[in-house]
Amino acid sequence: MTSSVSDRLAAAGMALPVPTAALGAYVPAVRTGDLVFTSGQVPVRDGALIATGNVGAGVDADTAGECARQCALNALGAAATVCDLDSVVRVVKLVGYVASAPDFSGQPGVIDAASQVMAVAFGETGRHAREAVGVAALPLRAPVELSVVLELG
Repeated sequence: MTSSVSDRLAAAGMALPVPTAALGAYVPAVRTGDLVFTSGQVPVRDGALIATGNVGAGVDADTAGECARQCALNALGAAATVCDLDSVVRVVKLVGYVASAPDFSGQPGVIDAASQVMAVAFGETGRHAREAVGVAALPLRAPVELSVVLELG
């Protein structure tokens, strides 16, 4: 790939946000050796959550997908505080949590939206291992939270 991560995201109508302040005694991302681990990211855009509540009970799957995309962008923004995203050689893992109504089972589809952001940003090296987990509740009543592990070259 010859263009930068920022250029590829911009071509798809996306941009890296400025990371939001941590909600507690932690940092947005940590680099150790050639790995970067992000803290869990919720779908904050322009200082506010995109949505609140549980998917399948007040939050529809399309809105949840939009939340997952924003979480992925927020995770990349957090990672950019400790590394140059253009030096990423592999998205190793993406872990996504979906606050779900008891009968909602579409967590993989929701988290696919975040996986697609990684594909746009990094192409083939954006393919990753993944977990899509349904949970009862998330911080701030966010419908989605996710974190990523990146490998640097």
